[in-house]
Amino acid sequence: MRVDPIAKVGRWYAAARRARAPLADAMALATVGRGGAPSVRFVLLKAVDPRGFVFFTDTHSRKGRELAARPRASLAFYWDATGKQVRVEGRIERVTAAESDAYWAARPRGSRLAAAVSMQSEPMPSHAWLLARWRRLRRKLGGHAVPRPARWGGFRLVPTSIEFWTRGAHRLHLREAYQRTPSGWRRRLLQP
Repeated sequence: MRVDPIAKVGRWYAAARRARAPLADAMALATVGRGGAPSVRFVLLKAVDPRGFVFFTDTHSRKGRELAARPRASLAFYWDATGKQVRVEGRIERVTAAESDAYWAARPRGSRLAAAVSMQSEPMPSHAWLLARWRRLRRKLGGHAVPRPARWGGFRLVPTSIEFWTRGAHRLHLREAYQRTPSGWRRRLLQP
């Protein structure tokens, strides 16, 4: 029986949500900066489908600039509640404007206002300065829609490898590694 590892991640993610794993959608995203220096931070998974794993951000932020310059990344999930971890590596592509618009419209209004006033990763004089910008835009727009800034959008990690880790007794964890090949996914078991 052939296993679709992307679908398996989706099942594990759904199980973590059912188990009420804290922040089940949080994933560590690693990018590469100038000179090959790694950089990692947590982002939120917003979609997983046969094409890959989608997250949204300010595309002019540090992570956005790194992904544009070197469109490869890795991500990791860890769900202690289910004793499972997933590591994914692959290439990065931008999602369509329509996908970004659809997700933008689904975000809470306060979050849309925050993304509109924050130039993510840029210095600011104080947190009060940012809050004042947020309040000013909220007053200016009143009940009108918050337009999606051109710099805000989504990325999709298209996986080339996926590793599944299941906690085992005596640290005898189960590790399954899948590598994408021209003929499909190749599975190997790895020692813990």
